[in-house]
Amino acid sequence: MTNSLPAWQPPPDFAPLESALAGISVFAPRPKDVQIEAPQTFQCPQCGASTRFEVAAGGVACEHCGYTAAPKAQTVGLQAGVMEFTLETLSKAGMGWGVARKEMHCNSCGADMAIAENALSATCPFCASNRVNLREAPDDQLRPRFLIPFKIEPQATRALAQSWLGKGWYHPDELGASAMVDHFTGIYLPFWTFSARIVSDWKAEVGYEEQESYYDSEDKSWKTRTVVRWKWETGRVNLNMTDLLVCGSSRVSQLLVKRLEPFQLKDLVSYAPDFLAGWQAQTYDCTLPKAWDQGKAEMRERAKNACHSDTGSSHVRNFSMTSDFDDETWRYVLLPVYIAAYKFESKVFQVMVNGQTGAIAGQKPVAWWKIWLAAALMLSPGLCLGLISLPLLLVGGIGIVPLILGLIFFIAGLAGAFILYQKALASEAV
Repeated sequence: MTNSLPAWQPPPDFAPLESALAGISVFAPRPKDVQIEAPQTFQCPQCGASTRFEVAAGGVACEHCGYTAAPKAQTVGLQAGVMEFTLETLSKAGMGWGVARKEMHCNSCGADMAIAENALSATCPFCASNRVNLREAPDDQLRPRFLIPFKIEPQATRALAQSWLGKGWYHPDELGASAMVDHFTGIYLPFWTFSARIVSDWKAEVGYEEQESYYDSEDKSWKTRTVVRWKWETGRVNLNMTDLLVCGSSRVSQLLVKRLEPFQLKDLVSYAPDFLAGWQAQTYDCTLPKAWDQGKAEMRERAKNACHSDTGSSHVRNFSMTSDFDDETWRYVLLPVYIAAYKFESKVFQVMVNGQTGAIAGQKPVAWWKIWLAAALMLSPGLCLGLISLPLLLVGGIGIVPLILGLIFFIAGLAGAFILYQKALASEAV
Protein backbone atom coordinates (compact mmCIF):
# COMPACT_ATOMS: atom_id res chain seq x y z
CA MET A 1 0.00 0.00 0.00
CA THR A 2 1.48 3.32 -1.07
CA ASN A 3 0.66 6.78 0.25
CA SER A 4 0.37 9.45 -2.47
CA LEU A 5 1.15 13.00 -1.43
CA PRO A 6 -1.31 15.72 -2.50
CA ALA A 7 -0.20 17.89 -5.40
CA TRP A 8 1.57 21.08 -4.29
CA GLN A 9 -0.53 24.21 -4.63
CA PRO A 10 0.86 27.79 -4.61
CA PRO A 11 -0.34 30.21 -1.91
CA PRO A 12 -3.56 32.02 -2.82
CA ASP A 13 -1.77 35.37 -3.33
CA PHE A 14 0.76 33.91 -5.84
CA ALA A 15 0.32 33.75 -9.62
CA PRO A 16 2.20 31.71 -12.28
CA LEU A 17 4.86 33.37 -14.41
CA GLU A 18 6.27 32.36 -17.76
CA SER A 19 9.23 30.05 -17.21
CA ALA A 20 12.38 30.03 -19.33
CA LEU A 21 12.94 26.30 -18.59
CA ALA A 22 10.66 23.61 -19.90
CA GLY A 23 8.96 21.57 -17.17
CA ILE A 24 9.72 24.19 -14.46
CA SER A 25 6.83 26.16 -12.97
CA VAL A 26 7.50 29.62 -11.57
CA PHE A 27 5.23 31.53 -9.18
CA ALA A 28 5.48 35.07 -7.82
CA PRO A 29 3.34 37.31 -5.58
CA ARG A 30 0.29 38.50 -7.44
CA PRO A 31 0.59 42.24 -8.24
CA LYS A 32 -1.82 44.34 -6.28
CA ASP A 33 -4.35 46.38 -8.19
CA VAL A 34 -3.68 50.10 -7.94
CA GLN A 35 -6.84 51.97 -7.07
CA ILE A 36 -7.18 55.16 -9.07
CA GLU A 37 -9.68 57.60 -7.64
CA ALA A 38 -12.29 59.12 -9.86
CA PRO A 39 -11.13 62.56 -10.99
CA GLN A 40 -12.79 65.71 -9.73
CA THR A 41 -14.06 68.57 -11.82
CA PHE A 42 -14.36 72.16 -10.66
CA GLN A 43 -17.66 73.88 -11.24
CA CYS A 44 -19.23 76.54 -9.08
CA PRO A 45 -22.03 75.01 -7.00
CA GLN A 46 -23.93 78.33 -7.13
CA CYS A 47 -23.82 79.31 -10.82
CA GLY A 48 -22.21 76.32 -12.57
CA ALA A 49 -19.30 78.33 -14.04
CA SER A 50 -15.73 77.04 -13.99
CA THR A 51 -13.69 77.87 -10.90
CA ARG A 52 -9.96 78.19 -10.29
CA PHE A 53 -7.62 78.49 -7.34
CA GLU A 54 -7.14 82.17 -6.53
CA VAL A 55 -3.98 83.21 -4.68
CA ALA A 56 -5.62 86.20 -2.99
CA ALA A 57 -8.63 84.19 -1.84
CA GLY A 58 -6.49 81.26 -0.73
CA GLY A 59 -8.93 78.79 -2.25
CA VAL A 60 -11.13 77.88 -5.20
CA ALA A 61 -13.08 80.93 -6.39
CA CYS A 62 -15.69 81.76 -9.03
CA GLU A 63 -15.16 85.06 -10.85
CA HIS A 64 -18.83 85.22 -11.85
CA CYS A 65 -20.70 85.03 -8.55
CA GLY A 66 -17.89 85.44 -5.99
CA TYR A 67 -18.16 81.95 -4.49
CA THR A 68 -15.04 80.79 -2.63
CA ALA A 69 -14.10 77.56 -0.87
CA ALA A 70 -10.89 76.74 0.99
CA PRO A 71 -9.07 73.54 -0.08
CA LYS A 72 -9.49 70.53 2.16
CA ALA A 73 -5.83 70.40 3.07
CA GLN A 74 -3.77 71.00 6.18
CA THR A 75 -0.43 72.70 6.57
CA VAL A 76 2.16 70.09 7.46
CA GLY A 77 5.41 71.99 6.86
CA LEU A 78 8.64 70.19 7.70
CA GLN A 79 6.61 67.46 9.41
CA ALA A 80 5.33 66.28 6.02
CA GLY A 81 5.52 62.50 5.96
CA VAL A 82 8.46 60.88 4.22
CA MET A 83 8.63 57.56 2.41
CA GLU A 84 11.30 54.87 2.45
CA PHE A 85 12.93 53.32 -0.61
CA THR A 86 10.83 50.16 -0.68
CA LEU A 87 8.49 48.63 -3.25
CA GLU A 88 5.77 48.60 -0.62
CA THR A 89 5.75 52.37 -0.27
CA LEU A 90 5.56 52.77 -4.04
CA SER A 91 2.65 50.34 -4.30
CA LYS A 92 0.73 52.27 -1.65
CA ALA A 93 1.28 55.65 -3.30
CA GLY A 94 -1.67 57.27 -5.07
CA MET A 95 -1.71 57.57 -8.84
CA GLY A 96 -2.84 60.29 -11.20
CA TRP A 97 -3.76 63.87 -10.36
CA GLY A 98 -7.09 63.12 -8.73
CA VAL A 99 -8.60 65.82 -10.94
CA ALA A 100 -9.74 65.91 -14.56
CA ARG A 101 -6.78 67.19 -16.59
CA LYS A 102 -5.57 67.33 -20.15
CA GLU A 103 -1.95 67.25 -21.24
CA MET A 104 -0.42 69.85 -23.51
CA HIS A 105 2.52 68.57 -25.56
CA CYS A 106 4.93 71.01 -27.22
CA ASN A 107 6.18 69.76 -30.58
CA SER A 108 9.15 72.15 -30.45
CA CYS A 109 10.81 71.46 -27.09
CA GLY A 110 8.94 68.28 -26.09
CA ALA A 111 7.54 69.66 -22.82
CA ASP A 112 4.42 68.03 -21.35
CA MET A 113 2.14 69.93 -18.98
CA ALA A 114 -1.09 68.97 -17.28
CA ILE A 115 -3.63 71.73 -17.74
CA ALA A 116 -7.22 72.25 -16.64
CA GLU A 117 -9.76 70.19 -18.55
CA ASN A 118 -11.43 73.26 -20.09
CA ALA A 119 -8.23 75.28 -20.62
CA LEU A 120 -7.34 76.53 -24.06
CA SER A 121 -3.62 77.19 -24.42
CA ALA A 122 -1.76 77.75 -27.66
CA THR A 123 1.69 78.76 -26.44
CA CYS A 124 4.39 76.77 -24.64
CA PRO A 125 5.73 78.68 -21.61
CA PHE A 126 9.14 77.03 -21.94
CA CYS A 127 10.05 78.01 -25.50
CA ALA A 128 7.23 80.39 -26.61
CA SER A 129 6.26 78.01 -29.45
CA ASN A 130 2.66 77.70 -30.61
CA ARG A 131 3.25 74.20 -32.04
CA VAL A 132 1.33 72.43 -29.29
CA ASN A 133 -1.42 69.84 -29.11
CA LEU A 134 -3.73 68.52 -26.39
CA ARG A 135 -4.20 64.93 -25.29
CA GLU A 136 -5.51 63.06 -22.29
CA ALA A 137 -3.27 63.28 -19.23
CA PRO A 138 -1.87 59.90 -18.11
CA ASP A 139 -3.00 58.60 -14.72
CA ASP A 140 -0.28 56.00 -14.13
CA GLN A 141 2.29 58.26 -12.44
CA LEU A 142 2.75 58.86 -8.74
CA ARG A 143 0.48 61.44 -7.23
CA PRO A 144 2.28 64.17 -5.26
CA ARG A 145 1.59 64.00 -1.53
CA PHE A 146 2.40 67.62 -0.69
CA LEU A 147 2.74 71.02 -2.35
CA ILE A 148 3.40 74.67 -1.61
CA PRO A 149 0.53 76.88 -2.85
CA PHE A 150 1.24 79.98 -4.90
CA LYS A 151 1.79 83.05 -2.69
CA ILE A 152 2.76 85.58 -5.39
CA GLU A 153 -0.24 86.80 -7.38
CA PRO A 154 -0.02 86.55 -11.20
CA GLN A 155 -0.39 90.32 -11.74
CA ALA A 156 2.74 90.97 -9.64
CA THR A 157 5.03 88.95 -11.91
CA ARG A 158 5.20 91.50 -14.74
CA ALA A 159 6.51 94.28 -12.47
CA LEU A 160 9.09 91.89 -11.01
CA ALA A 161 10.25 90.92 -14.49
CA GLN A 162 10.50 94.47 -15.83
CA SER A 163 12.49 95.58 -12.77
CA TRP A 164 14.81 92.61 -13.18
CA LEU A 165 15.28 93.21 -16.93
CA GLY A 166 16.34 96.81 -16.29
CA LYS A 167 19.18 95.83 -13.94
CA GLY A 168 22.77 95.23 -15.03
CA TRP A 169 25.01 97.69 -16.88
CA TYR A 170 26.41 95.15 -19.37
CA HIS A 171 23.00 94.31 -20.87
CA PRO A 172 21.52 96.19 -23.85
CA ASP A 173 20.22 99.61 -22.84
CA GLU A 174 16.90 98.98 -24.59
CA LEU A 175 16.32 95.60 -22.92
CA GLY A 176 14.06 96.84 -20.12
CA ALA A 177 11.83 98.78 -22.53
CA SER A 178 11.61 96.46 -25.54
CA ALA A 179 11.76 92.97 -24.01
CA MET A 180 8.27 92.98 -22.55
CA VAL A 181 7.29 89.91 -20.57
CA ASP A 182 3.52 90.17 -20.84
CA HIS A 183 2.40 86.80 -19.57
CA PHE A 184 3.78 84.42 -16.99
CA THR A 185 2.35 80.92 -16.74
CA GLY A 186 1.96 79.56 -13.22
CA ILE A 187 3.13 75.94 -13.15
CA TYR A 188 3.51 73.48 -10.31
CA LEU A 189 6.86 71.84 -11.02
CA PRO A 190 7.64 68.32 -9.72
CA PHE A 191 10.40 67.98 -7.13
CA TRP A 192 11.85 65.09 -5.17
CA THR A 193 13.13 65.84 -1.67
CA PHE A 194 15.74 63.53 -0.19
CA SER A 195 17.01 63.10 3.36
CA ALA A 196 19.74 60.80 4.59
CA ARG A 197 22.34 60.31 7.27
CA ILE A 198 25.85 60.06 5.84
CA VAL A 199 28.91 58.71 7.64
CA SER A 200 32.11 59.54 5.76
CA ASP A 201 35.58 58.25 6.62
CA TRP A 202 38.47 60.16 5.08
CA LYS A 203 42.20 59.66 4.76
CA ALA A 204 44.69 62.20 3.44
CA GLU A 205 48.06 63.79 3.80
CA VAL A 206 47.50 67.01 5.72
CA GLY A 207 50.05 69.81 5.62
CA TYR A 208 50.77 72.19 8.51
CA GLU A 209 52.67 75.43 8.09
CA GLU A 210 55.68 75.94 10.31
CA GLN A 211 58.33 78.61 10.63
CA GLU A 212 61.93 77.51 10.41
CA SER A 213 65.22 79.36 10.65
CA TYR A 214 67.89 79.10 7.98
CA TYR A 215 71.19 80.77 7.24
CA ASP A 216 71.36 82.93 4.10
CA SER A 217 74.91 82.62 2.86
CA GLU A 218 74.57 85.61 0.53
CA ASP A 219 73.43 88.03 3.25
CA LYS A 220 75.40 86.13 5.87
CA SER A 221 72.46 86.27 8.30
CA TRP A 222 69.83 84.06 9.83
CA LYS A 223 66.30 84.32 8.40
CA THR A 224 62.93 82.59 8.80
CA ARG A 225 60.73 80.96 6.18
CA THR A 226 57.41 79.10 6.06
CA VAL A 227 57.48 75.40 5.27
CA VAL A 228 54.70 72.79 5.08
CA ARG A 229 55.09 69.58 7.09
CA TRP A 230 53.02 66.66 5.77
CA LYS A 231 51.60 63.74 7.71
CA TRP A 232 48.94 61.10 7.14
CA GLU A 233 45.70 61.61 9.06
CA THR A 234 42.23 60.03 9.17
CA GLY A 235 38.86 61.21 10.38
CA ARG A 236 35.13 60.61 10.37
CA VAL A 237 32.34 63.08 9.56
CA ASN A 238 28.65 62.56 10.32
CA LEU A 239 26.36 64.58 8.11
CA ASN A 240 22.57 64.79 8.29
CA MET A 241 21.10 65.90 4.96
CA THR A 242 17.49 67.10 5.13
CA ASP A 243 15.18 67.89 2.24
CA LEU A 244 17.68 68.13 -0.60
CA LEU A 245 15.68 69.25 -3.65
CA VAL A 246 16.03 67.60 -7.06
CA CYS A 247 13.80 68.91 -9.84
CA GLY A 248 11.86 66.11 -11.51
CA SER A 249 11.49 67.92 -14.84
CA SER A 250 14.12 67.83 -17.57
CA ARG A 251 12.26 70.48 -19.58
CA VAL A 252 13.33 73.37 -17.35
CA SER A 253 16.79 74.79 -16.85
CA GLN A 254 18.26 73.14 -13.76
CA LEU A 255 20.59 76.14 -13.42
CA LEU A 256 17.68 78.60 -13.26
CA VAL A 257 15.69 76.38 -10.91
CA LYS A 258 18.65 76.28 -8.49
CA ARG A 259 18.76 80.09 -8.54
CA LEU A 260 15.12 80.18 -7.39
CA GLU A 261 15.97 78.33 -4.18
CA PRO A 262 15.39 78.25 -1.32
CA PHE A 263 11.74 77.26 -1.14
CA GLN A 264 10.30 77.52 2.37
CA LEU A 265 9.23 73.92 2.96
CA LYS A 266 7.60 74.94 6.24
CA ASP A 267 4.65 76.00 4.05
CA LEU A 268 4.06 72.50 2.64
CA VAL A 269 0.42 71.43 2.71
CA SER A 270 -1.14 68.07 2.01
CA TYR A 271 -1.99 67.65 -1.65
CA ALA A 272 -5.55 68.44 -2.73
CA PRO A 273 -6.74 68.68 -6.36
CA ASP A 274 -8.32 72.06 -5.55
CA PHE A 275 -4.90 73.74 -5.70
CA LEU A 276 -4.57 72.74 -9.37
CA ALA A 277 -7.91 74.25 -10.43
CA GLY A 278 -7.13 76.64 -13.29
CA TRP A 279 -3.36 76.11 -13.00
CA GLN A 280 -0.87 74.07 -14.97
CA ALA A 281 1.23 71.30 -13.47
CA GLN A 282 4.00 69.15 -14.84
CA THR A 283 4.54 65.48 -14.18
CA TYR A 284 8.02 64.17 -13.51
CA ASP A 285 10.12 62.67 -16.29
CA CYS A 286 13.09 62.23 -13.99
CA THR A 287 12.12 59.03 -12.16
CA LEU A 288 12.79 58.35 -8.48
CA PRO A 289 15.91 56.15 -9.05
CA LYS A 290 17.45 58.69 -11.44
CA ALA A 291 16.67 61.60 -9.12
CA TRP A 292 18.13 59.69 -6.16
CA ASP A 293 21.36 59.17 -8.11
CA GLN A 294 21.57 62.94 -8.61
CA GLY A 295 20.75 63.55 -4.96
CA LYS A 296 23.40 61.10 -3.76
CA ALA A 297 26.02 62.73 -5.99
CA GLU A 298 25.28 66.15 -4.48
CA MET A 299 25.26 64.69 -0.97
CA ARG A 300 28.65 63.06 -1.58
CA GLU A 301 30.06 66.38 -2.76
CA ARG A 302 28.83 68.09 0.39
CA ALA A 303 30.28 65.26 2.48
CA LYS A 304 33.60 65.71 0.66
CA ASN A 305 33.62 69.43 1.48
CA ALA A 306 32.81 68.63 5.11
CA CYS A 307 35.71 66.17 5.25
CA HIS A 308 38.09 68.73 3.80
CA SER A 309 36.97 71.17 6.48
CA ASP A 310 37.49 68.46 9.08
CA THR A 311 41.19 68.28 8.21
CA GLY A 312 41.63 71.77 9.64
CA SER A 313 44.14 72.73 6.98
CA SER A 314 44.15 74.30 3.53
CA HIS A 315 46.97 71.96 2.51
CA VAL A 316 45.51 68.54 1.61
CA ARG A 317 46.78 65.95 -0.85
CA ASN A 318 46.19 62.27 -1.66
CA PHE A 319 42.63 62.62 -0.32
CA SER A 320 40.28 59.62 -0.30
CA MET A 321 36.81 59.15 1.21
CA THR A 322 34.20 56.43 1.67
CA SER A 323 30.59 57.28 2.51
CA ASP A 324 27.81 55.11 3.94
CA PHE A 325 24.18 56.19 3.55
CA ASP A 326 21.52 55.35 6.13
CA ASP A 327 17.91 56.34 6.86
CA GLU A 328 17.27 57.39 3.28
CA THR A 329 13.80 58.87 2.75
CA TRP A 330 12.05 60.81 0.00
CA ARG A 331 9.01 62.88 -0.81
CA TYR A 332 7.34 63.79 -4.09
CA VAL A 333 6.11 67.40 -3.93
CA LEU A 334 4.93 70.19 -6.22
CA LEU A 335 6.48 73.65 -5.92
CA PRO A 336 5.07 76.88 -7.46
CA VAL A 337 6.97 78.56 -10.29
CA TYR A 338 5.98 81.19 -12.83
CA ILE A 339 7.60 80.70 -16.24
CA ALA A 340 7.74 83.01 -19.23
CA ALA A 341 9.66 83.11 -22.48
CA TYR A 342 10.42 86.44 -24.19
CA LYS A 343 12.05 87.33 -27.49
CA PHE A 344 14.80 89.90 -27.98
CA GLU A 345 16.39 90.42 -31.38
CA SER A 346 14.89 87.14 -32.68
CA LYS A 347 16.33 85.09 -29.80
CA VAL A 348 14.21 83.38 -27.12
CA PHE A 349 15.11 83.79 -23.44
CA GLN A 350 13.49 82.24 -20.37
CA VAL A 351 12.51 83.83 -17.05
CA MET A 352 11.30 82.13 -13.87
CA VAL A 353 9.77 83.53 -10.69
CA ASN A 354 9.54 81.63 -7.42
CA GLY A 355 5.78 81.55 -6.85
CA GLN A 356 6.28 81.46 -3.09
CA THR A 357 9.04 84.02 -2.40
CA GLY A 358 9.14 86.17 -5.54
CA ALA A 359 12.81 85.36 -6.26
CA ILE A 360 13.53 85.74 -9.97
CA ALA A 361 16.05 84.07 -12.26
CA GLY A 362 16.46 83.93 -15.97
CA GLN A 363 18.45 84.62 -19.09
CA LYS A 364 19.37 88.12 -20.21
CA PRO A 365 21.20 89.01 -23.42
CA VAL A 366 24.61 90.64 -23.08
CA ALA A 367 25.88 93.71 -24.93
CA TRP A 368 29.27 92.18 -25.60
CA TRP A 369 30.80 95.43 -26.82
CA LYS A 370 30.42 96.69 -23.24
CA ILE A 371 32.26 93.62 -21.94
CA TRP A 372 35.18 94.12 -24.36
CA LEU A 373 35.35 97.84 -23.56
CA ALA A 374 35.38 97.17 -19.82
CA ALA A 375 38.09 94.50 -20.27
CA ALA A 376 40.22 96.95 -22.28
CA LEU A 377 39.86 99.58 -19.54
CA MET A 378 40.90 97.03 -16.90
CA LEU A 379 44.01 96.01 -18.86
CA SER A 380 45.07 99.49 -20.04
CA PRO A 381 46.81 100.70 -16.80
CA GLY A 382 49.13 97.71 -16.79
CA LEU A 383 49.85 98.02 -20.52
CA CYS A 384 50.51 101.76 -20.27
CA LEU A 385 52.94 101.33 -17.37
CA GLY A 386 54.68 98.54 -19.29
CA LEU A 387 55.13 100.75 -22.36
CA ILE A 388 56.45 103.61 -20.24
CA SER A 389 58.96 101.36 -18.47
CA LEU A 390 60.61 100.07 -21.68
CA PRO A 391 62.45 103.27 -22.73
CA LEU A 392 63.33 103.99 -19.10
CA LEU A 393 64.99 100.57 -18.83
CA LEU A 394 67.17 101.45 -21.84
CA VAL A 395 68.17 104.81 -20.35
CA GLY A 396 69.45 103.68 -16.99
CA GLY A 397 67.42 100.89 -15.48
CA ILE A 398 65.06 103.22 -13.60
CA GLY A 399 62.13 101.66 -15.45
CA ILE A 400 62.14 98.56 -13.26
CA VAL A 401 59.66 100.11 -10.80
CA PRO A 402 56.95 101.02 -13.38
CA LEU A 403 57.55 97.64 -15.04
CA ILE A 404 56.80 95.76 -11.83
CA LEU A 405 53.76 97.98 -11.14
CA GLY A 406 52.57 97.49 -14.70
CA LEU A 407 52.83 93.73 -14.35
CA ILE A 408 50.82 93.83 -11.10
CA PHE A 409 48.11 96.03 -12.65
CA PHE A 410 47.98 93.86 -15.78
CA ILE A 411 47.50 90.65 -13.80
CA ALA A 412 44.78 92.31 -11.65
CA GLY A 413 43.04 93.62 -14.79
CA LEU A 414 43.26 90.22 -16.44
CA ALA A 415 41.63 88.58 -13.40
CA GLY A 416 38.86 91.21 -13.32
CA ALA A 417 38.20 90.82 -17.04
CA PHE A 418 37.96 87.03 -16.68
CA ILE A 419 35.47 87.31 -13.78
CA LEU A 420 33.35 89.78 -15.78
CA TYR A 421 33.42 87.45 -18.81
CA GLN A 422 32.24 84.51 -16.68
CA LYS A 423 29.35 86.57 -15.25
CA ALA A 424 28.30 87.61 -18.74
CA LEU A 425 28.32 83.99 -19.95
CA ALA A 426 26.25 82.91 -16.91
CA SER A 427 23.68 85.61 -17.69
CA GLU A 428 22.86 84.01 -21.05
CA ALA A 429 23.38 80.38 -20.02
CA VAL A 430 20.65 77.84 -19.28
